[in-house]
Amino acid sequence: MEGTVASVPPQGGRKHPQQDFLQIDTTNILFICAGAFGGIEKIISKRGSSSSIGFSAELQSKNNKRNDDMLTNLEPQDLLQYGLIPEFIGRLPIVATLRDLDKKALIEILTEPKNALIKQYQKMFQLDEVKLTFTEDALIAIADKAILRETGARGLRSILENILIDTMYSLPDMENVEEVIINSDVVQIDAKPLIISSKVGRNLKSTAS
Repeated sequence: MEGTVASVPPQGGRKHPQQDFLQIDTTNILFICAGAFGGIEKIISKRGSSSSIGFSAELQSKNNKRNDDMLTNLEPQDLLQYGLIPEFIGRLPIVATLRDLDKKALIEILTEPKNALIKQYQKMFQLDEVKLTFTEDALIAIADKAILRETGARGLRSILENILIDTMYSLPDMENVEEVIINSDVVQIDAKPLIISSKVGRNLKSTAS
């Protein structure tokens, strides 16, 4: 976007129109506007589709291309038809598209960041002095479910919440619990987690089938 000197209120908002403004030169500021733009792939496919007739015509299915592949053909006119105003589109000189998160990326989001979802739930279980363990096949099953729902990383929390909510509520009333193990059956067929007792050193309860 072309540089200018913008007047920005220090407290934000416009509640105090008489307040002093901060003068900010935007010449060397990088602006990134991002969004999901759900359904824009349909606009791209309509623009890119060409109908032909005759014995030599090539019949192509609209589902032959993935959304990722179609988004690489995004043009400013597609954004205009999507609903963005021309003045806004004209001031964004570069348009970049991202690919959907794959299974490996979703598992990394679940486990690797400092505030990863798995670490958050493990910390909550530690408050009750219980170890929470996810098997490798459970992580893969969670990623597969997120991909199937097409919710991306945002859907991981709801999947984990559905898996763990019953155990989290019942755990304070359970005695001598040392570890809770989540495997693929818990994710895929709503089986109960494996509960390991610290008193006898073996499974007290395993209703996963």
